[in-house]
Amino acid sequence: MSKNNQQLQKVVQQFSDQPILVVGDLMLDRFVWGRVERISPEAPVPVVEVVKETVHLGGAANVAYNLAVLKARPLLVGVVGSDEAGDRLVEELHRQEISSEGIVRDQGRSTTIKTRIIAHNQQVCRTDREDKTPFSQGTVDQMRSAYQTLLEQAQGMILSDYAKGALSAALVVDLIQEARQAKKFLAVDPKSDDFSVYRGASIVTPNKKEAVRASGVEIVDEASFIQAGEKLLEVIASDYLLITRGEEGMTLFEGKEHSHIPTVAREVFDVSGAGDTVIASLTLAVAAGASIRDAAILANHAAGVAVGKLGTAAATGEEILSSIG
Repeated sequence: MSKNNQQLQKVVQQFSDQPILVVGDLMLDRFVWGRVERISPEAPVPVVEVVKETVHLGGAANVAYNLAVLKARPLLVGVVGSDEAGDRLVEELHRQEISSEGIVRDQGRSTTIKTRIIAHNQQVCRTDREDKTPFSQGTVDQMRSAYQTLLEQAQGMILSDYAKGALSAALVVDLIQEARQAKKFLAVDPKSDDFSVYRGASIVTPNKKEAVRASGVEIVDEASFIQAGEKLLEVIASDYLLITRGEEGMTLFEGKEHSHIPTVAREVFDVSGAGDTVIASLTLAVAAGASIRDAAILANHAAGVAVGKLGTAAATGEEILSSIG
């Protein structure tokens, strides 16, 4: 085994009980599993015979779940509605032994639900039920109080932005400022096309499509890809930028330098939640003492494991160690 692989394995062994603060949009992922044996006579669509239904933590809650699977201690802050889906989400947090101390209940909105219909190990379609109206000032104040209480405990911090209203531009600016004052490593999974909102974060982790929209650079080859990355790094004025590229792996930008990390995924069954796996394992690795490049390599291994599973999935420490080995 190479010396670098030994270093990576030591980092994974330091994951246990690392407190990581996660702030962002909470949602409930609902899976309807079935089989297709005929086409509907009403329209040219498959008829799915439902076999079972399951639920999973989604959005920022899935980031927390990824951390919990890696034996870390997620400190989750977000908002759910006072409805059945909100109750189910909190129940699932407790089942996964994730604290709900930072969960705010908003009487005036519904909990976001993403429903995926899956037949014969393939996603047939997805339905979204969500409320994107801005949060009330009272709800924002409760969120602010929750993360201020938990920030002192955290070894690192993640903003999980799914554009559902939890992370307004003003709140993101406040969160980044407080993290910098507290000297906490802060990673952002972005949704806004205006990356100046994330200015000052330690690292921002867009995928390739998000990088195209935010940079305004059409990526057609490696030169234009590098141009887009350098432009975004200048906009965010951050230490690092990590662009995930699907089957092409990921590229880490550090100042004027960049390094490519090829994918380690052997088979890709489902990319749902892969970005959550990347940002969770990356931030946790930095908290455990890894360099930013080693943290990106570990995140690449974690993502390679997660996309090989069906449904919103996470990678265990043992699976990452096996992938490294």
